[in-house]
This record gives sequence, structure tokens and C-alpha cells, in this order.
Amino acid sequence: MHLASVVRWLLLVPLVVGCNRQTHTDIARAEAQRGPVHVDSIVPRVEALRRFQEGLPKPDSLQGGAPSRDSLVHQFVRALERQDTTALRTLLLSKAEFAHLYYPTSAQGLPPYDLSAGLMWFLLEGHSEKGIRHALEQFGGRPLRSTGYVCASTPAIEGENRLWGPCEIRRVQARGDTVTDRMFGFMVERGGRWKFLSYANKL
Repeated sequence: MHLASVVRWLLLVPLVVGCNRQTHTDIARAEAQRGPVHVDSIVPRVEALRRFQEGLPKPDSLQGGAPSRDSLVHQFVRALERQDTTALRTLLLSKAEFAHLYYPTSAQGLPPYDLSAGLMWFLLEGHSEKGIRHALEQFGGRPLRSTGYVCASTPAIEGENRLWGPCEIRRVQARGDTVTDRMFGFMVERGGRWKFLSYANKL
């Protein structure tokens, strides 16, 4: 299965991961920067996952993040205002957490989608990096004037993971108008800890 055909299919499916739509040019540019992603549809899912997990530490829980959804969003807003990329990284699901805690029960990795861990991570990481770059360019280094946020009322449950979203941050513009912006992707709740699955957004 070729990467281009898989990506074209994905862009037609409303993924729970909340990725933004990209043009084929964007995807080709990201692929060139990261190197080739090999998708072998013949390799059984269990073996493909084992290969992806190889060399990655196996966490037994989410590390860092926040103890609540409110805290996670608050930390995100503060980190964005301070342009604190280190803090932003600690709020985001790591590759090891994705490989061992998220992907095994992800709906997109199971039939009928059967998206491989390698390709899903490639897409998540690419959209996330693009999203946080846009957020930092538009809002980084200045007060966001946030008044809260709104989220979908019920989560999607995948194994021990609960996915919350889409969510939007409310903020007050300079002229006094209140607007909402989708500045990040879905949030993952597991074992009382919260992290962002992705920083893909609508900016």
C-alpha cells in the first residue's frame, strides 16, 4: 500500500485524531523532510506494532501532562503566552506513550481502518507540529486574554483511554469581542492524567 493512496483515503475520513486537512504538496514536503515512511500491508498488525515499539521505553502511565482537563488547558494557555516550547512538549503525548498506551486500542488502528502505528504517528506528528507553529506565530508571547474553553460533553472511549474534543478556547479580542478558536487537537485522559494527543488546530 503506497503512502500517497493511504493519505488520500485518510483525508476523506473524519478521523477522531482531529487532524487538519493538508494539500498533497504539504504532505510531500513533510515526507521529504522526515524521510520515507514505509507501509507494508502484508506485515501482521501485531508484528508491525512490535517493530514500531522496539527501542521505545514502555511507560505504565501518562507522564507529565496535568491532573485535570482544566489544568491541562490552563497550562497550554500559559505556555503559549510565554512561548514556552519545553512546557508545550511535556503536555503532548510522547512517541513511547503513543506506541504503548494509545495506539493498541485506537479505533483508527483497528478494523476496518487498520492504520499502522508508523503512519498514524507520522500524520499526528506532522499535523501537530504545523498546528503549534501556527499557534505560536499568531498568539505566542502575548496575553491570550482567555476566559475559558468549551468541549464536547462526552468522550470517546478506547480501552483505558478517553478522548475529549473538539475543544475551543474563548478569548477576548482587543476591541472587546469574545471569540472562540480551536488551538489544539483531542485530549487523552488515562488513569487520572491528561495530555494532548495533538496540537492540530483550525488556525
